[in-house]
Amino acid sequence: MELIEHLDNIKNPFRNAVITIGNFDGVHIGHQALFREVVQQAEMINGTSVGMTFEPHPISVLSAERRPPLITLYEQKVELIEKTGIQVLICVPFTLEFARISAETFVEDILVRRIGAKIIVVGPDYTFGADRTGDVEFLKEYSKRFDYDVIVPDWIQASFTRSGRISSTRIRECVMDGRVAEARHLLGRFYQIRGTVVSGRNRGGKLLGFPTANIRLHDELCPRNGVYAVTAEYNGKTYQAVANIGYSPTFDDRIYTVEVHLLDFNQDLYNQKIRVNFIERIRDEIKFSSIDALKQQIQADIVETRKILANHK
Repeated sequence: MELIEHLDNIKNPFRNAVITIGNFDGVHIGHQALFREVVQQAEMINGTSVGMTFEPHPISVLSAERRPPLITLYEQKVELIEKTGIQVLICVPFTLEFARISAETFVEDILVRRIGAKIIVVGPDYTFGADRTGDVEFLKEYSKRFDYDVIVPDWIQASFTRSGRISSTRIRECVMDGRVAEARHLLGRFYQIRGTVVSGRNRGGKLLGFPTANIRLHDELCPRNGVYAVTAEYNGKTYQAVANIGYSPTFDDRIYTVEVHLLDFNQDLYNQKIRVNFIERIRDEIKFSSIDALKQQIQADIVETRKILANHK
């Protein structure tokens, strides 16, 4: 996939460009359906499949206090879009100046003249341009003048959500509530956080007998406090693991941590980057009466994790 990080870097219009446009936070299965449609349409007209997204998220610029934590930061979003088969991803730096571009200018100057759009694929609620004056009907009206087609696929439905519709908001709610198994169905993959292993409180291995990787998060969105069955990706390999998120109430630290114990693993992870995939929530954080009681519970958590992960191979 070709990544273009500024509109000025587009030298010539793409051949028969088929494009979808959006923030695509989470790159969930609804977004993936749009990308699949783009790829299929491009193949049919011997064209170029194109995605357009924005960095930072427009809400960060227009109303920073309202911006929710992102499901996927830029690096992961690019990786996930590439997996859909899109040939070109245009990431537009979102600024107040860009936000003031009229809907007419966005269609004529950017989509048609600069990118060469022949087919535009968007969701039913897509809006664009200054004050969101552009929408699907606007695109259809302008298609008569600029000779492109507009495709608006139906929403991808999920029966277990309240509205039936898959959205980034629903996924965010699932993750923050610890319902990571439900989030998986909406994302089409396990929810993942990324981070760097930093020095912890030196208790996991020495005191408890279960060495843990203390993670400094790169992500903004973290699941609800508790213990989870997870997998950890490190150095190209995937390991079974148990994650604890929270404040370690047994020790009364009141310091928020994300700690991961990799099963059957004895390498030094300090300063290394790892990725953690959340499979299922096991339990809440509990304050134990003794270190021995905590050790017994950790051992039980490991047994439960092995059972859970055995069903997710």
